[in-house]
Amino acid sequence: MFDAIVEVVSKTGYIGVFFLMLLENIFPPIPSEVIMPLAGFSAAKGELNFFGVVAAGTAGSVVGALPWYYLGARLGKDRLMHFAERHGFWLTMGPEDIDKANDWFSRHGRAAVFFGRLLPTVRTLISVPAGIARMPMAAFLAYSTVGSLIWTALLALAGYLLESQYEKVADYLDPLSMAVIAFIVIAYFYRLVRLKMRQRT
Repeated sequence: MFDAIVEVVSKTGYIGVFFLMLLENIFPPIPSEVIMPLAGFSAAKGELNFFGVVAAGTAGSVVGALPWYYLGARLGKDRLMHFAERHGFWLTMGPEDIDKANDWFSRHGRAAVFFGRLLPTVRTLISVPAGIARMPMAAFLAYSTVGSLIWTALLALAGYLLESQYEKVADYLDPLSMAVIAFIVIAYFYRLVRLKMRQRT
């Protein structure tokens, strides 16, 4: 997987980094913890510019947050909770998840968007209550951009600084990336089972 993602990034450049991060925010097929360090590797090898990589990753992350924001804004809390009750099973997102995210956003306000963008999983969900609350788009984009910029820059920098240990890191990162994806798959099915059990009670 390590070589495959590096090849994709090398061939598609900044566009590939952008779309991988966009997809990761909509539905995480490959976590950003894998994408951005490998993009940093490519920058260290001279194939891409480091700042260009960070900019592309940040832009993809922010654009990927917009569908969830608009979903929350368009449906509103009640309709979204009804949608989650009927169709949220495959997204592992029940009405109580919407309620918890909304309460968390209500308590922490705009800061929730900034800090939420720094946390795995929460980075996607925090856009929903922001949309429900009709957070001004300018503020949403500003806080999302700053939080995403910090996150992507740190991950890309880690990959950039480890370039001299490229082969050694590849040996460790390949099974690690597979383990991360396996964990996501297991967690997904665990949430499916737990949500199904909650629906039966």
